[in-house]
Amino acid sequence: MSVPAKIRKRIIIVFFVAVVILATITTRLVWVQFVMGEELRQKAFEVRFRNVEVKAKRGVIYDAKGRALAISVSTASFYAIPSQVKKSGQEEEIARQIAKVLEMDEEAVKNAITKNLAFVWVKRHVPDEQAQVLKDLKLSGIKYVEEPERFYPKEELLSHVLGFAGIDNQGLNGIEVSYEDVLSGTPGTIMVEYDAKGQEIPDAVHKYIPPEDGKSIVLTIDETIQYIVERELDEIMKLRNPARAGIIVMEPATGNILAMGMRPAFDPNNYQSYDQSIWRNFLVSDAYEPGSTFKTVVAAGALEEGVVKLDDRFYCPGYIMVGKERIKCWSYSRPHGSQTFVEGVQNSCNPVFITVGLREGKEIFFRYLNGFGFGQKTGIALPGESLGIIVNEDKAKEIDIATMSIGQANAVTPLQLITAFSAICNGGELMKPQLVKEIKDKDGNLIETIEPEKVRQVISQETSKTLMEILETVVSQGTGKNAFIEGYRVVGKTGTAQKIIPGGGYSSSEYVSSFLGAAPVNDPKVAALVVIDTPQGAYYGGVIAAPAFKNVVEDTLRYLQVPAQVQPDKIAGGRAKTVILQNLEGKELDETLSILKQSNLKADIVGTGSVVKAQMPLPGSTVQEGSKVLLYTSIPAAENCPESVVVPDFTAMTVGEVKELTRVLNLNFEIRGSGVVVRQEPEPYIQVEVGSKVIVFLEQPASSAVEPLSP
Repeated sequence: MSVPAKIRKRIIIVFFVAVVILATITTRLVWVQFVMGEELRQKAFEVRFRNVEVKAKRGVIYDAKGRALAISVSTASFYAIPSQVKKSGQEEEIARQIAKVLEMDEEAVKNAITKNLAFVWVKRHVPDEQAQVLKDLKLSGIKYVEEPERFYPKEELLSHVLGFAGIDNQGLNGIEVSYEDVLSGTPGTIMVEYDAKGQEIPDAVHKYIPPEDGKSIVLTIDETIQYIVERELDEIMKLRNPARAGIIVMEPATGNILAMGMRPAFDPNNYQSYDQSIWRNFLVSDAYEPGSTFKTVVAAGALEEGVVKLDDRFYCPGYIMVGKERIKCWSYSRPHGSQTFVEGVQNSCNPVFITVGLREGKEIFFRYLNGFGFGQKTGIALPGESLGIIVNEDKAKEIDIATMSIGQANAVTPLQLITAFSAICNGGELMKPQLVKEIKDKDGNLIETIEPEKVRQVISQETSKTLMEILETVVSQGTGKNAFIEGYRVVGKTGTAQKIIPGGGYSSSEYVSSFLGAAPVNDPKVAALVVIDTPQGAYYGGVIAAPAFKNVVEDTLRYLQVPAQVQPDKIAGGRAKTVILQNLEGKELDETLSILKQSNLKADIVGTGSVVKAQMPLPGSTVQEGSKVLLYTSIPAAENCPESVVVPDFTAMTVGEVKELTRVLNLNFEIRGSGVVVRQEPEPYIQVEVGSKVIVFLEQPASSAVEPLSP
């Protein structure tokens, strides 16, 4: 029996429809299985697993001697699995207990732990005592993970350079953010398998991908020199009450920054408690008119180009006319009169420097302005560096050259200024300022050494030497006498600049006082810049900034064991006789006492031995007649205690002397205060274990009041 054509047609249609549907399903299955398969498997994986990120520990930041300035410590961070909290039926009780332990709002905790989310943080970086209590409660749905937290053991020390890291372990300021890629490391993950109801499956897959800790960096900063700098800054803030103050110490030959401090400071462990303006490193980020310290740059260009000779004579009537403009000398009421160029530098005479700047002309003036790096970033490894503000060369007029020659019109950063001055000190080589000298892996293995980087040769070695000799007279005979350091040849330049008033003009009551200098003259090891913004009372740079410079550089030179340079005509006014101390180590005690007596020196003996094992001051040091020499005759002190040593009497010693003697005796030391040692802990002649710490308390020796000097 044949099938009617109508029915056959319907069967064919149904068949083709079925074929199309089957083909569609097959195509879809192929698409899902082979094309979308990996993506769908990943989504299924994500549904089954909860990921808890485990932060990597940031690398350590060390000072130049390997002392830790920033480290990471582990703290517990608590999170909730809301589905488990709700399943327990104890939401309110869980919230109550959490709020009680963590001192949080109970209602806010309840709302957080019952959200329609797979995961929610309760509180991160919980203090150890609270964390242990919460762990012991074993609350349903409340878990914890160990997270690294940044810790700065020295608190405010070097805070503006170090910066700080946020709660997510990310660098937010300072070297922490500049070296984020190096320090941060790679986070890990904890993956836990859950069922469709959001319950953790017992004995299910728990996958842990460990974090990779960050690399460590070694700074050029020396912690001891940084302490010296910040000690002086605290003294400045106490005595002068300025709006802010800062000091940079640099090694001229390399551009390495040995210390960089400022006040007000902040504790990076608790940075949120401070106004954000205090976080700013103004030594790098803010520009100011440098005043007379900039005259060093003008003198360098003029001497290099031969537009001025040392014996050229100038006349200062108290002012100078530039076109129709009259520019006063700072000593307007007492004109300097006729003087040589060298005397003009000693006097910081405005008419002399304006005349010299105009002799240079615009082309030469700007060549050295740019050559010394002004108007450009130095490239230091810190965020927010400023270019400064430089008068446009094409639009510069004669009056602009005149005012720039005395440190006005242009605004520079303190970092630019000390970098340029270091070039004057080191034979004319402009070096890139360096803050980081090494990068190490998490195990302490050296990965990279960052070598000093020469930018360009700005002036010749001959010009550098000549200018250094001139600037030495500023300290020995001129406006920088308060920066004189007994036993060392020091160069320097004072600066007292009126602050710009918003809207134009200069303030008659607010100043930026500064001192820029280096030592020793023949081989500068240390250059330093002191900047004091809006001091109260006395404001001349030679009066308030120069003494701070002296204290910082004197203690730094002795700490670095830079040999003193004998200057009999300048030590104690040329009245005291000095003796070069010979090497007494290895000599019999009787012979040593005889030698000291012949040199009119006194002896202080520590120990019971008969042979001198160590001495202080060191051999080759220059001392005044009548001084005391410490003779150490037992190291270790007792034969039956080979790992012990007797603590010497550090009274009246300087930081450098304490450092050297503790090195010889294998002791550690901690400095408190400034000046010379007045007491110590433990007391002298106490026997302690090798490696013990001695705390030395320093005070400034009494001195007569300083008479105000001109800048």
